[in-house]
Amino acid sequence: MAERISPLASGRPVYIVDGSRTPFLRARGKPGAFTASDLAFQAGRALLLRQPFAPQEFDQVILGCVMPGPSEANIARVVALRLGCGESMPAWTVQRNCASGLQALDSAARAVASGDSDLILAGGVESMSHAPVLLGTAMVAWLGQLSQARSIPARLKTLARFRPAFMKPVIGLRQGLTDPIVELNMGQTAEILAHRFDISRESMDAFALRSHQRLARAMKAGHLNEIETIYAPDGTFHDVDDGLRSDSSLEKLAALKPVFDRPFGKVTAGNSAQITDGAAWVIMASELAVKKFDLPVMGQILDTQWAGLDPAQMGLGPVYAMAPLVQRNHLKSHEVDYWEINEAFAVQVQACLRAWQDETFCKNELGLREAFDPIDEDRLNVDGGGVSIGHPVGASGARIVLHLVKTLQRTNSRRGVASLCIGGGQGGAMLVERVA
Repeated sequence: MAERISPLASGRPVYIVDGSRTPFLRARGKPGAFTASDLAFQAGRALLLRQPFAPQEFDQVILGCVMPGPSEANIARVVALRLGCGESMPAWTVQRNCASGLQALDSAARAVASGDSDLILAGGVESMSHAPVLLGTAMVAWLGQLSQARSIPARLKTLARFRPAFMKPVIGLRQGLTDPIVELNMGQTAEILAHRFDISRESMDAFALRSHQRLARAMKAGHLNEIETIYAPDGTFHDVDDGLRSDSSLEKLAALKPVFDRPFGKVTAGNSAQITDGAAWVIMASELAVKKFDLPVMGQILDTQWAGLDPAQMGLGPVYAMAPLVQRNHLKSHEVDYWEINEAFAVQVQACLRAWQDETFCKNELGLREAFDPIDEDRLNVDGGGVSIGHPVGASGARIVLHLVKTLQRTNSRRGVASLCIGGGQGGAMLVERVA
């Protein structure tokens, strides 16, 4: 594995000075109360109102989003204007599937490190309940023929060609969660990892239960103070992640049937991330901006790493990204105080933990001489993860980095790693450090 020098290590320091997110709201079979731009706006408005500088002081806005709505083309620009950043403010949207929010932060960090920008608003958003339902190709072709038919006979002839099968919808969310190259949905790739690493259904369910228990404990202890209350058009408000199943148990999880490999699979709705709506923002600044506006500093982004792998085993992406990241920074597993590995599926995180310490895997697939020491699970996803909180795909990368930095602050710890698997066969990881 060739080592490279990170542009973040060789450039100017990149600081995280503040951040916020919405509650993550579970989809309930119909479009939720908020579009993606509504979510990003409400999280951003609360964040910007407490800053000592005007929104126009940002150099740019970068937002990750996988499926913006039809009226949200370049959603970053839409939200930037709604937030009052001004017409002259450049804003752009990035898309790297499940790590779109992390890509936004990485893009912002590189701009600050290089000297191109001093103050950037970056984050991610997704309203998965608003994923589009599309017309199929046959229906679109028929409508095109109908629009071109000028005479009454031509129209009648075209109308006669209509078939009820043309009305079969294309479910955008289902298509988006299916890899077109290997023709597997994300749940099927999780089943492959369960088989490869011999991870039992009971172990997955126990991991899922722990995720809910940790989230419940974090809520009670007030560890999620990055959440801003948001208000729906009907006047209702949301101030907590509502995917928590506080009454979950191993017995209830065991009663759920497999979803992706019926009837023999192990991956269920209970040990998978929830379909969720949510947004998260982070304000990133150079040392110059910190001094100019007298900003508090939460943490520093030290390094990032992206990796590619077999799309059929995309859940191992964090291992491929974290390995060169920690090696380049000369770190051992125990020298990372806290870890966030996004829980797309319980088994996906469990497979990463096993691969990380598997000598054969590390030698054959990562080109390393030896495996890594185990990751302490008491320091992994300590306040829950995607299984309990939810995984709005465009937002999760920004959420885990923001919460990781806050965790380092709260525990007076030094460094952490945030990582995600990415549909299509990629992985992303970011190394952050608390700044005293």
